[in-house]
Amino acid sequence: LKDLQAAETRMLRCDCSFTRHFIPVSNGCQLWTLACGGAGSRGKTPLVLLHGFGGGVGLWVQNLDALSRGRPVFAVDLLGFGQSSRPHFSKDPRRAEDQFVEAVEQWRAKVGLESMILLGHNLGGYLAVSYSIRHPGRVKHVILVEPWGFPERPDSSEADRPVPVWIKALGAVFSPFNPLAGLRLVGPLGPSLVQTFRPDLRRKFTSMFTDNTVSEYIYHLNVQTPSGEAAFKSMRGEYGWAKRPMLQRIHRLRPDVPLTVVYGSRSSIDCDAGGALKELRPYSHVEIMTIRGAGHYVFADQPEDFNQRVSQVCETVD
Repeated sequence: LKDLQAAETRMLRCDCSFTRHFIPVSNGCQLWTLACGGAGSRGKTPLVLLHGFGGGVGLWVQNLDALSRGRPVFAVDLLGFGQSSRPHFSKDPRRAEDQFVEAVEQWRAKVGLESMILLGHNLGGYLAVSYSIRHPGRVKHVILVEPWGFPERPDSSEADRPVPVWIKALGAVFSPFNPLAGLRLVGPLGPSLVQTFRPDLRRKFTSMFTDNTVSEYIYHLNVQTPSGEAAFKSMRGEYGWAKRPMLQRIHRLRPDVPLTVVYGSRSSIDCDAGGALKELRPYSHVEIMTIRGAGHYVFADQPEDFNQRVSQVCETVD
């Protein structure tokens, strides 16, 4: 944990003044929280950032300065990830999701936020909508950035297409393990493994770092006890599809909760879910944005464009 704390400190080269502290939630757990915002942000609706699978508050480093100029910003390590507590999660996908969501609600109450703009990337987007379904009065706008878990698994005509034998074999070998088990197996070689298999992650932050700061941070984020990682494994089915697709229950989200969906033009994530959201919420505000030149990590690939678009959305709230 000390290595993770040091790696995060190296990541956070921000001009804005910020504080970092643990916020207690139930069952003795705590959520690691970064808060920033100048005097000019008082009275504005706070923006709360929920990272994706395997992420942490440090990955927002290129966004914190710009987004906090107009309002308070809180970045939170989800329960089971980063420096937050890593409790035992239920293996039942519904209960595991409940644990994530209720931790966010307890965090909100402890911090004292009456309402917020909730922005989630990847798994964070899935949880942002789940939270908003249960606590709609606390959310003024939901911003989904390349969200995971919305579409249903393709129908039988798609699913019956032959799957290569080598993929089936790998799936059989690795299915008992958590998604990032390989990082823990290689021990101290982990940062090198991150650099080898995900060199793009380092390139996303080249304007700030020329060394291995990013890969070391990502390694230390995910070498801890696989708590949230195990919960995510319970929530996803074969080939990464959500066991409880969000589109199946989006009708339960109150119609007056506005949605903005942000995709990267170069992402491999299927953006059809955004169109489906518009169809399923014909009398609600649903806006779809595509940021050119960005992949799945939109906020890191094209931070200036991302920050401008998100700030514009936030201004409509106030």
